[in-house]
Amino acid sequence: MTVPTISFEFFPPQSLEASFRLWDTVQVLAPLAPRFVSVTYGAGGTTRDLTRDAVATLHKNSGLNVAAHLTCVNATQEETLAIADSFAEAGVKEIVALRGDPPKGEGKFTPYPGGFADSLELITALKKRGDFLIRVGAYPEKHPEATDHAADVEYLKRKFDAGADEAITQFFFEAETFLRFRDACAKAGIEDKILPGIQPIGNWKGIRNFAKRCDATFPTWLEDAFEKADRDGRSDLLATALCTELCSELMAEGVDSLHFYTLNKPELTRDVCHALGVTPQAKLEKVA
Repeated sequence: MTVPTISFEFFPPQSLEASFRLWDTVQVLAPLAPRFVSVTYGAGGTTRDLTRDAVATLHKNSGLNVAAHLTCVNATQEETLAIADSFAEAGVKEIVALRGDPPKGEGKFTPYPGGFADSLELITALKKRGDFLIRVGAYPEKHPEATDHAADVEYLKRKFDAGADEAITQFFFEAETFLRFRDACAKAGIEDKILPGIQPIGNWKGIRNFAKRCDATFPTWLEDAFEKADRDGRSDLLATALCTELCSELMAEGVDSLHFYTLNKPELTRDVCHALGVTPQAKLEKVA
């Protein structure tokens, strides 16, 4: 089986301790030669400045190809595009363009006064603004706000038509979920690259709660399996085995690129990559 191309998502640090944890994560995973790494925004755009600083630092010191998340939340169009300009000035020309989640305490997204109404407007403006490679979000299961799954597929097509280059999916627990979505996208005429978002389950309760919030379904046997593994102290072993199996099933169906959500806890992701045949290429020399 061909070794996959990989990429990773990191969180921006919100404390000195978290800064060390991020850099430790980078040092563990950078030798695996990812095609790119992305740095998220916090919910409601709460880490905008931290994201910008982390992106610039990683780009300068890690040697990695860094993609910055950019959302429509809590900023005017001018402010949002100014952040994009600052990424470009720092040498970062890849952006993950998202509408973003509502600020904490707000149940529904409402466009900020003078801000972008949705990701389509943001993508269109970024395409006009500069020579960015633009990635967008995709949903292999129905987005909580979508009328049905067909609407999700159609909206993704509109994102590509607006200028997006690639898409990254929300995480899922079974390969068939992504494969059905890929088939639906192909039927809708989408030929662009869609990266499956892979979430190693480092903390089952945390991932389960997040899955419920974003309407990602999980099989009932998964709950039982982790309860038993937790009792036996083998949850990491189970997580590695399940994630490796998921990735292997995707690869057997022609998937050649995988995007891992690391949660700045790199060991599980590293172990899965090793199991898939992705081996270290080099070590980082600099420290941010």
